[in-house]
Amino acid sequence: MPLAANKELEAKLTELGEEAARETGIEIAEVQVRGVGKGRLVRVYIYKPEGVTHGDCETISQRLGGILDERDTLIEEGYTLEVSSLGVERALTKPRDFERVIGQKVLVSTREPQDGVRQFEGKLLELHNGILQIEVADGQPIRIPLEQVQKAKLRFDW
Repeated sequence: MPLAANKELEAKLTELGEEAARETGIEIAEVQVRGVGKGRLVRVYIYKPEGVTHGDCETISQRLGGILDERDTLIEEGYTLEVSSLGVERALTKPRDFERVIGQKVLVSTREPQDGVRQFEGKLLELHNGILQIEVADGQPIRIPLEQVQKAKLRFDW
């Protein structure tokens, strides 16, 4: 399946996932489609501020699976549906990902060095007008434009 068609399918599945999650307090964070035909995998990542439980994954799996079975013209060849949480040290790629973790520890690598440094770890204070503000170890906040972020992920303190 061409990449553009996969993106269209992911967008449609995201809409259906949001329909399945309505009134559950669960957010559909990301949908990925991998493979083709009977080997197709539909992976749905969910988020809930207080944490995702096994029951939350089961709820979305049952609801979304029911919607997909009811509207079987969406994926004619078959599929495997997998629903899970985003994970503890998940990648942060979209503004919404950063907004979800304000107040938590993040690790950010930049495209260009800032004062000779390309990697920053600290508490995400805010995202405002496309600028991340992170409080690093010395207590000083640094500002990083989103377009300068090469890689970012949530860090879990053990």
